[in-house]
Amino acid sequence: MRRLLPTAFSLALVLLGAALPSFPALAQKVVRGETPYATRPDAMQFADDVAARRNLDRAWVRSTIGNARFLPNVPRLMVPAPRGTAKNWRVYRSRFIDPVRIAAGVRFWRANADMLARAEAEYGVPAEIIVGIVGVETIYGRNMGNFRVIDALATLAFDFPQAHPRAAERQAFFRSELESFLSTESRTAEDPMVPVGSYAGAMGMPQFMPSSIAKYAIDFDGDDRIDLVNNPADVIGSVASYFKAFGWQAGMPPIYPVSFDPARLKKDVLLAPDIVPTFSADAFVAGGAVLEGEALRHKGLLALIELPNGEDAPTYVAGTQNFYVITRYNWSSNYAMSVIELGREIHTAMEE
Repeated sequence: MRRLLPTAFSLALVLLGAALPSFPALAQKVVRGETPYATRPDAMQFADDVAARRNLDRAWVRSTIGNARFLPNVPRLMVPAPRGTAKNWRVYRSRFIDPVRIAAGVRFWRANADMLARAEAEYGVPAEIIVGIVGVETIYGRNMGNFRVIDALATLAFDFPQAHPRAAERQAFFRSELESFLSTESRTAEDPMVPVGSYAGAMGMPQFMPSSIAKYAIDFDGDDRIDLVNNPADVIGSVASYFKAFGWQAGMPPIYPVSFDPARLKKDVLLAPDIVPTFSADAFVAGGAVLEGEALRHKGLLALIELPNGEDAPTYVAGTQNFYVITRYNWSSNYAMSVIELGREIHTAMEE
C-alpha cells in the first residue's frame, strides 16, 4: 500500500512501531545521511536489538543494515505539502480514472476472473474493489517502484525528515517496518538487497508494507509460496484477506449518494466524526441528509464524506463501514473514492 503512506498503514502498526527506541543521543554523534549505516551507532544498536527480539543472526542483521544506502530524495518525498494547499477531489480523480487504467483493469479482470470470483466467495470482497485497488496502486504491476526496499526503509528508519509534523511517530513506524522486513527476509533464500518497491518500502502489485505481507499476504493458488510481484492469484487473495481482516462486510455498498435538506441541515454535526461511520440512517436523515432507496434501508452506521474540490463546492457521499475499511489500506478519502470509481468504471467497461 502506497502513500504510504501509505500505503495500504494501520493504526495498530503505527502504535507497535512507537514502542521501538529512537536512540536520539547516539544519532547526535553522526552526520545524518553522510555516515554509512555500518558505522552509525544508532543503526548498529537497532540491528542488535532486532536480532535479539527476533532471534536472528546478529552478523546477518548488522551486515544487511550496514549495506543499506541512504537515499537523499526519499526524506523529501515524505514531507507533507505546505499548509494552505487546496485539496481537489476532481484533480485527484483524474490521476487514477483514465482510459489506460480502465483498459488495463479490464484485461486483469478477464485474465483472473476465476480467482476474483473465488476471493469474493471466500472473503466477501467484490472483484471491482480488488481490481480497483491494484489499478490505483500499480496499474496491475506496471509501476511497482524501483527503490531498493532495504535502502528506503533504512533511510526512513534512521534519517526520517524532522520537518514532518509527526516525525517521531512516523520514524517509529518505519523502524517497525524495517524490523518486519528483516524478519521476513531471514526466513527466505532471497538476498535482502534484491527486493524493490516504492520510496516508502511498499512492495508488489498491491504495494504491501513488510508488516502487511507478514500478517495478511496469502498463498492463494497453493503453490507453496507467496508472490505479490508476479502472481496475480496471490495478489487477489492477499488484498481480499487484508480487507476481511479490517472488517469488510460482504454485500454492503461502500457508499451511497447523498444530498441535503437546507432547512434541516446540521452539516457540522454530520462531519464531526470525520470518516468514521457513526450515524444510523434515521439519525443521518434527522441531521438534514437526504437518502434514497437502498440507503434508507441501510442497517449499519454511516459517515458523511466530504471531498473538497478546490474553490468549487465539495462532493459528498454517505460512507459505510466498507468505505472506512478501504481507508485502512490508505488513510485518504480521495484514495478510497478512486478505488471505488475505478472499479466501477472497469466493471462497466467489462459489460460493453
